Amino acid sequence: MKKPVERGTWGRRAVLGVPFVWLLVFFLIPLLIVAKISISEIRVGVPPYEPLLEFADGAFVGIRATFNNFVLLFEDDLYVSAYFQSLTIAGLSTLMCLLIGYPMALAIARAPESRRGPLLLLVILPFWTSFLIRVYAWMGILKDEGLLNGFLMWTGIISEPLVILNTSVAVYIGIVYSYLPFMVLPLYATLEKQDPSLLEAAADLGARPFRAFLSVTLPLSLPGIVAGSLLVFVPAVGEYVIPDLLGGGDTQMLGKALWDMFALNRDWPSAAALAVAMLAALAVPIALFQRWQSALEPKEGR
Repeated sequence: MKKPVERGTWGRRAVLGVPFVWLLVFFLIPLLIVAKISISEIRVGVPPYEPLLEFADGAFVGIRATFNNFVLLFEDDLYVSAYFQSLTIAGLSTLMCLLIGYPMALAIARAPESRRGPLLLLVILPFWTSFLIRVYAWMGILKDEGLLNGFLMWTGIISEPLVILNTSVAVYIGIVYSYLPFMVLPLYATLEKQDPSLLEAAADLGARPFRAFLSVTLPLSLPGIVAGSLLVFVPAVGEYVIPDLLGGGDTQMLGKALWDMFALNRDWPSAAALAVAMLAALAVPIALFQRWQSALEPKEGR
């Protein structure tokens, strides 16, 4: 009688074990390798870092670990500037995505059910094209003789081309355009589940539409706001393609600094230290979000 139960238990464990094995092989082990490189010393050779474990005549001598790579991140103004500039660009881009995406998600959620599918399709339609191709398309739009300047000059709004490409403005445009769907979709999933009778009750109590929005719709959509903000902010901090193609020399973000250290300077230990520090900094808002969600669930169940 116990065999079917045991088989079912082992079956559930096997199913649940697949994602854990996936995370172990493709996330934890690579992360440990990067962490090992981050405390290694740089050298000229292949690989471009000293072995962490030192052996002499086949016998283990000791561990050659150093934390100077992490100290360099705080002493070098280039990395400090790249860190704060990445946080600034990612934060402002997330805010712009929220201001643009919230009305879009609300309009889709309030639209008739027959129109929601086509509207959501328009939101995810850019994903059918390669990310790199879409960024290159923006280069053609924003350059001095591009479509945007040509249209503005044709309408008489400007008399000479605006310098947009290779500026921070182009980076903001590229990030907001690329990551806007990641804000709209979680917001729509939250807003679509809201009970319309709550707004009707607020209206019966004398609340005007904007007041009802602030008192009912906005608080209930906070989980979608936080989830969408994280989905935009986290990848935007480490963005490389957009600042490299659309930004100028003054736009220095962590992703571009990582590439320069890995590929150009061949300083793998410092690059690995920067990657570990960036991951640790991003883990803080994610952990706070998880804690906030777990604290919110019992209140919703009451």
